[in-house]
Order: sequence, then C-alpha cells, then structure tokens
Amino acid sequence: MLVFPNIKINIGLHILRKRNDNFHDLETLFYPIQWTDALEIVEEKETRFFSSGLSIPVDNQDNLCLRAYHLLKNNFDLPPVHIFLHKIIPTGAGLGGGSSDASFTLKVLNNLFHLSLSSIDLENYAAQLGSDCPFFIKNTPQIGTSRGEILTNFEIDLKGKYILLVYPTLNISTKEAFSQIKPQERTISIQEILKKDIKKWQFQLENDFEKSLFLTYPILENIKTNLYKNGALYAAMSGSGSTIFGIFEQQKEIDFPKEYTQKWVSL
Repeated sequence: MLVFPNIKINIGLHILRKRNDNFHDLETLFYPIQWTDALEIVEEKETRFFSSGLSIPVDNQDNLCLRAYHLLKNNFDLPPVHIFLHKIIPTGAGLGGGSSDASFTLKVLNNLFHLSLSSIDLENYAAQLGSDCPFFIKNTPQIGTSRGEILTNFEIDLKGKYILLVYPTLNISTKEAFSQIKPQERTISIQEILKKDIKKWQFQLENDFEKSLFLTYPILENIKTNLYKNGALYAAMSGSGSTIFGIFEQQKEIDFPKEYTQKWVSL
C-alpha cells in the first residue's frame, strides 16, 4: 500500500508553562500542508526498513515508522513487512515529517491488515510515538493543547491563499529549541486571535520559539522580514524547527539564497 505523508505547519505556538513531567503545556493550531514523503508498506518474509531521498539522522532500526510497526505488533499478530520511505520533507524543519511518517504507518497497517482500529485508537497509539503524531491521524486543522496531543477540530478558511515555505538548510532539534524557552501565560487564546482578520495576526499571533532562536540564528528573522516585505499576510516559524512560512494572496518570485529550499503550496 502506497501513501503520501504530508507536513503540518503551526499557526501560532504559545508555550504556556512547564509541567511536573518536564514537558510543556502549549497551545497551537496544526494545519496540514500538501508537501509529502512517499511511504509504501508490503507484506514480506521478514521485517525491514528501507529509505531513499534525504538522509534520516537516526539509525534505521530506530526509525519512527519501524517503531510504529512494533508498537502495533505488541497487540496484534502482524506479519513481517517491508517499509519503504522516500524522504522529501527535511528533518529538523518544524514540519512534523517524521511524525507524519509514523502516523501514516499506523493508518496503513490498520487498513492493510484489517485491524479495525478507530481514529481515537490510532491517536492513542500515535501519542506514544510523539506529541505531534496524533494530529496526522485525522489530518485536518486542529487546535493542539497539553503537549500537543489533545486535539480539538477548528474551522479556518484559508482557501484561495498560497503558502511559501522557506527552509534554510538548518536543522534545529526540539531539545535545543526547548532549552532556551521561557514559558508565558496568555490572556487571549490562539483560537480567539485566529477568528480575527488574517492581516491582524502578525500583531498578536506568535510562535514563542522565535524569541530565542532568532537571536541564535539571525537568518531566520531575515527570512520572516523578507516575507513581510514581499507582501505576506502572515509569516512565522513553524513548530520548533527552522522553516519560516508566509501566507500570500498570490504566488510571486522572492529572492532567497539558492541553497535554501523553497516550496509554494496552494491552500
């Protein structure tokens, strides 16, 4: 079975407080974007994982797709499989590529072997793989709270808009991003801000990782500034990674260094 795991962006990301378990309570809007990897799973005589395309900075045996398979195998009599992943989505970019691959693996195995798992069941399994993973089960715009795994459907209309994703070939680990974060309680929620006109978002809708990471990596702030100079309705960093996105009324040529990855997507 062949599927195409897509990315997400975070439209707003508030880090509210540190928890007793050393995770953080946050609030964000997860929004799916059609920039995809390719994932194929077939039944075979032994279980193996293969990858091509962009390199994956973990050992194959610790890949999230393989971990997803073994997670289900703990509860179901799954046969051996070959998992083929062609990696297009950059890692450390704040786009949830690895989380998407893992969650799509769960969904493929559920369909391929008729496990009859509900969306809630799959989300519970996905939460064991990573905080971003449950979002990709339904894969629709959702507000994420707690560690990001508590999801609430959210209606937002961005149809007719275009998004430019700019990745400056810079890998920022989640650990690095959180090591510099200063939690801050909010008096207004992301949901309230998102109900306002998109042109007002830039004055209230923040990604809290920007404060520290822009100081460490000034090129990220430069990208965001360039997007606004070129007419972005809203621009921000996605998640805790290094991708900066801008939402536009229409596509246009914007000058960035050639080594940066740029991707236009229709919303």
